[in-house]
Amino acid sequence: MNFLDNIPPVTKNIILLNVAVFGLQYFIPGFMFNFGLHFFKSPDFRPYQLITHMFMHGGFYHILFNMYGVYLFGSALEQRMGSQKFFGYFLMTGFGAVLLHFASMYWESAGVIAEIERLYSYGELTNEQYSIAYFNTFNVTVGASGALFGVLAGFAMFFPNQRLFLMFIPVPIKAKFFVLFYAAYELYIGISNSPGDNIAHFAHLGGALFGYLIITAWRKKGTL
Repeated sequence: MNFLDNIPPVTKNIILLNVAVFGLQYFIPGFMFNFGLHFFKSPDFRPYQLITHMFMHGGFYHILFNMYGVYLFGSALEQRMGSQKFFGYFLMTGFGAVLLHFASMYWESAGVIAEIERLYSYGELTNEQYSIAYFNTFNVTVGASGALFGVLAGFAMFFPNQRLFLMFIPVPIKAKFFVLFYAAYELYIGISNSPGDNIAHFAHLGGALFGYLIITAWRKKGTL
């Protein structure tokens, strides 16, 4: 039996799509720039990037760990939720990740944003310079990590006492504690804002937070 046959359909297609897009990034010039997520005030921002960036990655280990997580936790969550609901959940937590990511970027760089807008409004920046200013300030965001954190939160809510054996933790740990500790770590690192750290920690937190809120709402409505 093919290994892929054991993976639920949406989880499998998410993985395959990410792998295919990862290949396209290296063969199509400008692919990442056009389909990665730009800051919402950037002239290079396009609404479709809210979706396309979730299926792109910055390197081999980035996609490897994300897709391993999607396979490991997404499979169980899809079997519990059903394929259609899981797909909607995956996308919505990805959008939630973007929302908190943008909010944190705006909060941290409000002064820079105001200066860019001031210079552009007074004609001191050309259209190209305006675009470059935003790109140099925020770069482009890619990755399924935000949605993956939503998947992790969902897994912990449905299987809170499931013991996880992870290579970087020497003892088995219950899913609920793993997700809480991981979220606390992301919050600490995000607040620390260390120089050279280009990981979107608040996107991770946004995915987990929206995952919790979505499942809580569905449970109250009796749709889960």
